[in-house]
Amino acid sequence: MKFNVAIDGPSAAGKSTIAELIADKYNLIKIDTGAMYRCVGYLINEKNIDVNDEAAVLTVFNDFDMDIKVDGTILLNNIVMNEKIRNDKISMLASTVSKHLKVREKLVSLQQEIAKNKGYILEGRDIGTVVLKDALVKIYLEADVNIRAKRRYNEYIDKNMQVDFKSIEDDIKKRDYQDINREHSPLKKADDAVAVDVSYLTIDEVVEKISNIIDKKLGE
Repeated sequence: MKFNVAIDGPSAAGKSTIAELIADKYNLIKIDTGAMYRCVGYLINEKNIDVNDEAAVLTVFNDFDMDIKVDGTILLNNIVMNEKIRNDKISMLASTVSKHLKVREKLVSLQQEIAKNKGYILEGRDIGTVVLKDALVKIYLEADVNIRAKRRYNEYIDKNMQVDFKSIEDDIKKRDYQDINREHSPLKKADDAVAVDVSYLTIDEVVEKISNIIDKKLGE
């Protein structure tokens, strides 16, 4: 049986890691929707475009050939983007650009087209509420802000990046506020989603918990 899984939640809740593990376990293809917005943010930064000018932002789609491989490689105009879009500056640009309705419409349409044949797991902030309203399983990950900041800090340290914990925590709080309060497709739990608080769970425990939810749905 082919099915789709939607995983939503705030920044640094572990959505990408968990989605990858669930994808491997259930033979699903993972689509990182946040990476799409990050790629737009990356181009905005490269072209020095005003992120608040929607018309100007839309011009990046004139040269926007994006492909996400099964192994997770993110290509933008044939350039590997994986590490280039994983920093706080691009994260904030992605959050700001996601407030533009026409930008969201373009990327949501692309996401829905990819997932229409099922067999996908998508993670982001509006997957269960907007992108995949008919997903068989919807998960909403929750985690304490301080714990999310520690995880993000450790990720950056492991990559030998010079970072400040307080700045990371402040950025996450700011991103949460933007995502929750944006006018179009704000971050929120879908009515039929299952909330999973991952604050004090190991990765294996989170995977087990979500696997139980999926297995139960498949058995219904």
